[in-house]
Amino acid sequence: MTSPSASAPAPRIVRNLLFIMCDQLRADVMSVCGGPVPTPNIARLAARGVRFDKAFVNAGVCGPSRTSFYTGRYPVSHRVTWNRVPMPVDELTLGHYLMDAGLPLHLLGKTHFVPDTRAAAHLGYQVDTAHRGLFREGGFVPIERYDGHFEPEADSPYRQYLLAQGYDSDRPWTDFVIGSQQADGSAADGWLMRHAPLPARVRAQDSETAYLTRRAMDFISAQADTPWALHLSYIKPHWPYKAPAPYHAMFGPDDCMAPIRDARERQDPHPVFGAYQRLEESQAFARDEVWRAIRPVTMGLVRQIDDEIGRLLDHMESLGRLDDTLVVFTSDHGDLAGDHWLGEKEYFYESVMRVPLIVADPHPDAAARHGSSSDALVESIDVVPTVLAALACNPRAHRVEGRSLLALTRAGESPPPWRDCVFGQLDYAYREARQFLGRQPDACQGFMVRDARYKFIAWDGYADQLFDLRDDPSEFDDRGTDPALAGVRERMRDRLLDWFATRKHRASETLEQVEARTHAHERMMGIQIGRW
Repeated sequence: MTSPSASAPAPRIVRNLLFIMCDQLRADVMSVCGGPVPTPNIARLAARGVRFDKAFVNAGVCGPSRTSFYTGRYPVSHRVTWNRVPMPVDELTLGHYLMDAGLPLHLLGKTHFVPDTRAAAHLGYQVDTAHRGLFREGGFVPIERYDGHFEPEADSPYRQYLLAQGYDSDRPWTDFVIGSQQADGSAADGWLMRHAPLPARVRAQDSETAYLTRRAMDFISAQADTPWALHLSYIKPHWPYKAPAPYHAMFGPDDCMAPIRDARERQDPHPVFGAYQRLEESQAFARDEVWRAIRPVTMGLVRQIDDEIGRLLDHMESLGRLDDTLVVFTSDHGDLAGDHWLGEKEYFYESVMRVPLIVADPHPDAAARHGSSSDALVESIDVVPTVLAALACNPRAHRVEGRSLLALTRAGESPPPWRDCVFGQLDYAYREARQFLGRQPDACQGFMVRDARYKFIAWDGYADQLFDLRDDPSEFDDRGTDPALAGVRERMRDRLLDWFATRKHRASETLEQVEARTHAHERMMGIQIGRW
C-alpha cells in the first residue's frame, strides 16, 4: 500500500470501483442468500467473488449506517447517530481518501449525507470553490444525487427526465412513480400502504431503479480506459412500497416468508421493545393484512433490482470492465416488515442488522475463492479499508476502524485472527418511542455486541437484553434478567467496554506522525525535562 504523497505507485491490477448499495434490503429475501426471490444476476456477481453470510451493519438506520459504510468508523466515533444528523466537519469519507489518490468517487443515488454547515460557520471556515462540492456531498462527486422518497426539486435531472418522457404533472414522482390508479380511475396515494399492491403509473423502464442503472451504464461507457470509482446507490426496496408493472404482481402472499414473531414477545416486553411496538408502523405491520400486502411488493422491487444489475453486468462485461473493477454489493440495513411485531427497521434484530454483502474481487489472487461464501463476522466499516487496499491507497489506519476483507477474498493473503464479534448502536432520541418512555433526548442510547452465539444489548436506564442465537435463533426469548446467564451477560458487557476503550479517537495525526514525534522534544526543540 502506498501513500498519495509517496512515489508513483505501480499500475493497479484492480483499477476501478463499483460500490452498489440498496436501501432496506434484508439478506434472507434473495435466492442467492437462500430466500424466496429469484436473484440470478446477484448470484452471477457472487460467482465472481465471495458472499459474506454474516455481514452486519453498525446501525439499523439509513443515516448512521451509511456514514459507517462511508467513513469506515462506528457511529460512536463518527457521531452521526440518526437520519439528517450533520456529519462533523472533522470526519472524512472514502470519497476524500480516493480523491487524495486521484480517483474521484462519483455518486448516483442516495447518501443521506448532511454537512455540518452550522459548525463550519461558527468556526469561520471558508470552503474554497474547488472543495465546496466535496464539503456539501461528503466527499462524493455527484453525477446525480437522488435520495428519493420526496417530490424531486424542479431542477432534478430525474424530474426533468420524467417530464420529458410524457409524465405530465406538477408532481410527476408523486403522481406516477409512487402513484397508482384504482379500478374506478381515481388516484391511489402511494404513501398509503393499502394501495401498495396496485402498479405504479410509471413504466418499469422509467422507474427509479432502471433510471439509475441506465445512468451508471452511461457513466462507465464514458470513462473508456480511465480508472474510475462509482457509488451506485439504489433507493429501493425502501418505502414507499410501490412497484411498476410487471413487478407489482410477480409475487403473492403465499410466496412470502411469514413474519418472525411469537405471542410471547407481546407479554411484558422490555420497555424499549414495548415502546417500539406502539409505533404506528408497528401497529400496522402487526396486522396480517398489512404484511401480506407489502411483502409481495417488496419482493417485486428486489426482483427488479436483480434484473437491472443483470443489465449493468452485461454492459460492463461487453466493455471488459468486470476484469479490472472491484464490485461491492450490499444494503444499508434490513427490514422488519412485521418481524417481532415491528415495522420499519432500527431495532437490533437479525432482520435489520444482517445484510447481504458480496465482494467481487478481480485480482488474480482472488480467483480461487470466486463463488465461495464466508461465515466470518464482518461489518459495514470493513468496506472502506477493503476498497483502499484493493486500489493500493493509503489505508488511513489512524482513522479507519474496519478491517480489509481482502484477506478473506484472496487466496494469497494470510488472514490474521479475525474478529469474534460485531457491534451496533441505536439512538432512539428522535423517535416517538422516547416520548412513550418519558426519556430525555440524551438518555436514549442502546449498544449491541453479537458473537457467534449470543447477542447482548445494553440500554441506558433499562435492563440489558440477551439472546442465545444457538438455542433461540428467532430471538424470541429475552434472557436479559435470567440468573442462569449472569456470567454471559458480564462477559458480553466487558466485551462492550473493551470495544469502547479502543475506538480511534486520535484521528488528526497519522500513526507515522505519532511515531516521528515520540520522545522527540529534545531533538526537535532542545527541551530538557527532568535532567539532573
